[in-house]
Amino acid sequence: MSFDHWDEIRTAYQVARIGTVSGAAEALGVHHATVIRHIDALEHRLGAKLFQRHARGYTATEAGQDLLSVAASADDQFTQLAGRIKGRGDEVTGELIVTSIESLSPVLIPAIARFQDKHREVRVRYLSGTQLLRLEYGEAHVAVRAGRLPEQPDNVVQPFFTQTLRLAAHRDYLDRYGPVTPENLTAHRFIGSSVDNPRAPFLRWLNEMVPDEAIVFRTTEMREVRDAIDAGVGIGFVAAWDMDENLVEMLPSLEEWSAKIWLVTHMDLHRTAKVQTFLRFLKEEVKSWPN
Repeated sequence: MSFDHWDEIRTAYQVARIGTVSGAAEALGVHHATVIRHIDALEHRLGAKLFQRHARGYTATEAGQDLLSVAASADDQFTQLAGRIKGRGDEVTGELIVTSIESLSPVLIPAIARFQDKHREVRVRYLSGTQLLRLEYGEAHVAVRAGRLPEQPDNVVQPFFTQTLRLAAHRDYLDRYGPVTPENLTAHRFIGSSVDNPRAPFLRWLNEMVPDEAIVFRTTEMREVRDAIDAGVGIGFVAAWDMDENLVEMLPSLEEWSAKIWLVTHMDLHRTAKVQTFLRFLKEEVKSWPN
């Protein structure tokens, strides 16, 4: 076991102390599903049952009593530590972990840089990609996610903005192949996703409307799509902020290409000064982003 699993141990301690999942959830200020998840994960990690479940609640087993005697001592020490550092939670300092979809990096990273100019004591770890980091385990402070409304019970979800994609090609491509119309899609060359069943609505549209043989280049990253467009490979989707004088919009943007973008935080960290300050900053920044 390590400090990384302290949340699970603390949850087990509260269940043993109170005797019920609902009581522990109230004491910890989390959803009851989080309590059950922490207990299940801890028992799986230890390879032993920590509680006997019964109609009246939970009772610690012998293994549970051994673990919880250690947890009680650690809880006392953390309580004393909290008293010594009381007030530091109002500071905008330390590490801020932000996870985001890769396509937002061109606007999100400059925004983060401006945030750090205002708050020089903040160190940022920026994680992008398709993996959904677990906010309940402290893997990130703020997640910027796309698509359907995230439904994890302990997360605070706020609408951020709607991302609109443009179907574009380089001017050199237009000179060689001419303009696109809804009727001549099959006569053109497209850049698509290497994922078989992409979640992004604009990529689903492309797979439905354009025959496979017309998709001549596939990749996983939006920045690589832009590189392929610049190289004259074909027509692809770019974010509005990536449009410049070298690109030509090939079809009017459709509403079905849009994706909702969400700001997601865990309820345990949502109201800390660092997270709240960063969220307020992003909500102001997004007002100036092209869309």
